[in-house]
Amino acid sequence: MAAPILQQPSFLLANLKADATTKPLIQRCQDLVKIIDEYPAKELHLIFPWLVESVFGSLDGIIAGWNLRLLHSRNNEYNIVMEFLNPSGPMMKLVYKLQAEEYKYEIPVNYLPGPVKACIQEGVLPDCPLFHNKLQFPLSGVLTLNLALNPFEFFMFNFAYCLITPKNYPQGQHGSSTDTAYFVLVDTYLKYFLPSEGSVPPSPFSDSRGSVTAPPTRSSSVSFAGYGVHTPSLLKHHIFHQPSVNADPAAQEIWRSETLLQMFVEIWLHHYSLEMYQKLQSPQVKEPFSPTEEHVLVVRLLVKHLHAFSNSLKPEQLSSSPSAHSHTHTSPLEEFKRVVVQRFVQQKLYLFLQHCFGHWPLDASFRAVLETWLSYIQPWRYTGEKTNSQPDQNRTVPDKWESFVQENLLMYTKLFQVLLNRAVRTDLVNAKNALMVFRVAKVFAQPNLAEMIQKGEQLFLEPEHVLHHRQPRGYLTPSQGGSYLSSRQRVVTDVVFRVKSHVYALEGQDCQYKQMFGPELRGAVMKLIQIIAQARQTAKRISDHSNEVAANNSFLSWFGMGSPDPNNTFPGAEPEESGECLKKTHEFLDRALENLCQIFKLNQVQLTQLISNLGSSQDDGNSKQLPDCIQGENGLILTDLGRRQIISGLRRFDVQYQGDPELQPIRSYESALLVRLFYKISSLVNDRFGGHMNALCSRPDFLGRLGRHYLADPNASARLRQSPITRRTLERNRQPRLSLRPLASYRTLLLLLLLYVFGALLSFGPISSTLLILTGGFLYGVFMTLFGDKLKTH
Repeated sequence: MAAPILQQPSFLLANLKADATTKPLIQRCQDLVKIIDEYPAKELHLIFPWLVESVFGSLDGIIAGWNLRLLHSRNNEYNIVMEFLNPSGPMMKLVYKLQAEEYKYEIPVNYLPGPVKACIQEGVLPDCPLFHNKLQFPLSGVLTLNLALNPFEFFMFNFAYCLITPKNYPQGQHGSSTDTAYFVLVDTYLKYFLPSEGSVPPSPFSDSRGSVTAPPTRSSSVSFAGYGVHTPSLLKHHIFHQPSVNADPAAQEIWRSETLLQMFVEIWLHHYSLEMYQKLQSPQVKEPFSPTEEHVLVVRLLVKHLHAFSNSLKPEQLSSSPSAHSHTHTSPLEEFKRVVVQRFVQQKLYLFLQHCFGHWPLDASFRAVLETWLSYIQPWRYTGEKTNSQPDQNRTVPDKWESFVQENLLMYTKLFQVLLNRAVRTDLVNAKNALMVFRVAKVFAQPNLAEMIQKGEQLFLEPEHVLHHRQPRGYLTPSQGGSYLSSRQRVVTDVVFRVKSHVYALEGQDCQYKQMFGPELRGAVMKLIQIIAQARQTAKRISDHSNEVAANNSFLSWFGMGSPDPNNTFPGAEPEESGECLKKTHEFLDRALENLCQIFKLNQVQLTQLISNLGSSQDDGNSKQLPDCIQGENGLILTDLGRRQIISGLRRFDVQYQGDPELQPIRSYESALLVRLFYKISSLVNDRFGGHMNALCSRPDFLGRLGRHYLADPNASARLRQSPITRRTLERNRQPRLSLRPLASYRTLLLLLLLYVFGALLSFGPISSTLLILTGGFLYGVFMTLFGDKLKTH
């Protein structure tokens, strides 16, 4: 590292720190542009770490920086920030200026992802070459190890780490939007450094030897030819004997591309290892890292761009075999495209998605994880070719993608199985959850895809044979005849080897593979189909009930006799479970059933019989039953079966307000002033004459029944049977009391006004009209007391 000059740069840094608290952002950026242009690298070197921290925030999250994750295009500072941080802007110009002088900047090992940090602290060289030959060993020991990164690596590390740094967002703001400055910058950097067309623009600064002094990410003896299949290192190199790495001139063309990708993958995805994931199955082990929805959305952006980048490989390079490929005829960028997904992303993304599938909350935010997975397993969507207007499920997957499916077999089969376990625990009556099940079924129902997956499973299950003559591929299919050296046999053996290597690399040598099209998973699919059918019935029942309530309220609401629920929804239903959402739920689940039958070639007759048997067993009487419960001291207690019935949408409690009816929140159709006034009057009357009311309602004769009609809640006993209300609460609410709150309703007031107007037209005065209204109310009560029970039975 060049020796720093402390005098003038210290004043420069002090002035910049002072300006950061007084000057607006636009003026600070203008000053920085001038400083970057005019000052030499040895003076800019000292301000670079502070500038990076002031932009992206500190690694511990205490310093917020420019809040790129909250900065939207509608913000006035958005364009200023984007121009300053553009890949060809002033900030990157500073990076290249420092890069040419071989400056280094330290990052504590404690901020590295868990598996990388664990490797280093155990004295083992990490698998990722990005961290090789960069360790600094202080006198205090390995617990305070640092990485010495060059300016480009330091910049990209802080940029990538900004996504996972815990942030305290202001109330009402969140960082899961895809139009923030951070999200757009990620997209911009990916397109610039991993271009689908052309090559990466050269750096404007070079050293005396004519090339940018970038530490190579791999040794000259290691070529991309070995990157086609990822195999874990069997021999761990000790960290204190790091081998020297010679610069590979051919790699200089894409070192920034490799560095950016490796930094993104390591910081965003490499938080789980195979050993760590196996330990996480124990409920006592605390989660090491929990990604946010914003994090997953950025990962999906990375996946989509890498597919587009890889698919831009020229056909002649794609068809050439890795073992026979010559580097002299291919540019390093084309070589990079050929191996980028399998070599750099596959294993870490697999563990990342597997963790998300198992630990993400059972809510609609899981959609981000699901779409990231579906984006990865459909690389044919990102070829840049114009597709026909036909729907996805009718679009055949081209045969050329068969090798991708085989070399990513677990991404399809294992994650599908994990998703099944999640889906059966999800409320599929919710339209957003139903949509996710439909999306997965639709993707896997694409013609050719199921056959490709099934063929990949057959290749993995081929018996292993030890090849003689020291064959480079150690797996052979016994069904193929001929010599060991026959070309056809060698090709099949190579494919089997790739599939087996993929599975063993991701799951370990002792993995117990479960076939996606085996009998065990087929039973799990049938269970999901049954739950889907139950959810369809529940959605239809709720929809029918909502329609009935809406029809009744449209006529009765003017007379104050309609439902007090302004949303006209089924009691206990979520907002997403009403109106048009229920129609969407039914449509999504119907199409999901069709696609599942197509994927697993289910017998339509058996499926129809299963659904019809389910329908006949769930008649109207049974559908209105409570979830399975046991009677406790204070009311009903759910059993495990009852919980599953609620989750699947098969049965529900009639959840109602359980507090004092007089203290319910004031509705929009009520006068707040009158509600409070009538509550005070009612409370005075109830306190004064409560004993007389109890005595009247306790009488078994006609007067007692009439008193109970006016002073007691006739539906209290029904609520005890249909709701998990406690007996203590119910007994308190069953006490006879006078309630004047209905008079505070605007509908009641309008009806009374119309009656007084009608009375005035008939020449009745206010007093006479009042007496007639009270008499009518009393006669209505007498009528309901005498004939109410008979009317209810009819």
